[in-house]
Amino acid sequence: MDKNARTKGKIKTYDELYKGFKWEIPEYYNFGFDVVDKWGEDRTKLALISIDRTGKHDRYHTFYDLSRASDRFALMLQKIGLKKGDRVLVILQSIPEWYIALIGMFKLGVIPMPGTVLLTTKDIEFRINRAEAAMILTDLDHADNVEAAKAQCPTLKHMMLVDGKRAGWYNYDEEMNEITTTLSKENIQKTRSTDPMLIYFTSGTTGHPKMVLHTHSYPLGHEVTARFAQALTDKDLHWTVSETGWAKAAWGKLFGQMIAGAAVIQWETPGRFDPDGLLRAMEKYGVTTFCAPPTVYRLLIQMDLSKYNLKLRHSMSAGEPLNPEVIRVWKKAFGLEIYDFYGQTETVCVLSNYPFMKIKYGSVGKPTPGHDVRIVDDNGKELTSNEEGNIALYIGKTRPPGLFQEYWKDEDIMKRAFRGDYYYTGDRGYQDEDGYFWFVGRDDDVIKSSGYRIGPFEVESALIEHDAVAECAVVGATDPKGVRGIVVKAYVVLSKGYKPSDALTKELQEHVKNTTAPYKYPRIIEYSDDLPKTISGKILRRELRKS
Repeated sequence: MDKNARTKGKIKTYDELYKGFKWEIPEYYNFGFDVVDKWGEDRTKLALISIDRTGKHDRYHTFYDLSRASDRFALMLQKIGLKKGDRVLVILQSIPEWYIALIGMFKLGVIPMPGTVLLTTKDIEFRINRAEAAMILTDLDHADNVEAAKAQCPTLKHMMLVDGKRAGWYNYDEEMNEITTTLSKENIQKTRSTDPMLIYFTSGTTGHPKMVLHTHSYPLGHEVTARFAQALTDKDLHWTVSETGWAKAAWGKLFGQMIAGAAVIQWETPGRFDPDGLLRAMEKYGVTTFCAPPTVYRLLIQMDLSKYNLKLRHSMSAGEPLNPEVIRVWKKAFGLEIYDFYGQTETVCVLSNYPFMKIKYGSVGKPTPGHDVRIVDDNGKELTSNEEGNIALYIGKTRPPGLFQEYWKDEDIMKRAFRGDYYYTGDRGYQDEDGYFWFVGRDDDVIKSSGYRIGPFEVESALIEHDAVAECAVVGATDPKGVRGIVVKAYVVLSKGYKPSDALTKELQEHVKNTTAPYKYPRIIEYSDDLPKTISGKILRRELRKS
């Protein structure tokens, strides 16, 4: 990043932020050495607070602690026999060992593949074999699944547990305690900014998960995420609600935050989400900046927010567009806007709202510095204002460092994603006359009914404004009358005190008609106790389309 483009004082306008920015990407770069170790020179600077699953105990780590522990982990991997370029599947809860392991792998040039704690035996087998992984790092909760997959995984040579002992497995604590030497940068291969660094598996609506390969320049892209979209400084304590297996953890729990020198906090919370526990922890530890998916905010605003004395100065959301009604309730309680921003597993934050810029509720804002985002048709033609098309990243002049290198081993998918001078995100949207971008939906989520194209988000936003609706999801469904082919169907989770009825269904339908275009109203409403979601909080509309 251009040093002159960093925030020195208060940014007053969007143009001041965006114009004149340019990337500076060094030939050699390593997040572990160049960021964690550098901050670790101050042995007192806080990096991480980890709360255990009971919520009663915590562990504090300085950057120095993470620097030294990650050195030992890198040396331990060398001792086991791993080398630069080897792949390791990592399935861990939100615990300090996740940080220590990943940073140690980055230093050595070993490639971690974070995985959600919900992975099954088949999921583990697929990921290990697809990436030809040499090692897995996990806990006792997942050991049985790994054992069941092991016989079908010829490249898997090493298995390690962070929390117990088992025949055929390394024990993390024992192996770390045996390391008494000091890591020397001269004894390991340097990492170029273009070398492979990290692999995330990401699923589409069809086919097996794709391997998203990022290089060692990826953290540089997330400096934009942290400094601009999240507005972080080295005085902040930041909390992003995300499980470690998703790219949201890289966005909000690791790279940009540590580059900015902010401390991060996490809570190991397997099981059902606890909104009261989260708010009380934010109050107790003095969290200053907060980011969560819309699902979490929708649960938080069901609480009596007047009970919590938070020190928040900045709130954000990402993962899906945030419903305007949620923003209004949060602002009424805490006096804070929720700044929505946008990106993917394949990118860093490329669209964002900013504290110095007027918010248009429902919009994901404007391009972040260093990213040229456009709305184009399938042939790469740029579309006019308010014309719906593909959200695409222009890379004709400069390929931003936060954009992934490739879908590894998926040439056909690469050809569909990279066309001409553009990376096609697979998302639909439009740009208004003021330059704000509006998300319509995943290309597969857009509903085509009676000649109209209807984005699920705009119908969901209308529904969520009604007091009876706690949460909802909208999909296309076959018309039971056989007249319209596909119609809009809404799945609704009701707020406390409301019960399903024909009268309520009609009331919700009329509410949508009056709030947005009448043709968008849900002709079918099905009431549900819950909605299917990923562990990171995204609604699984593809599961609803199957029902």
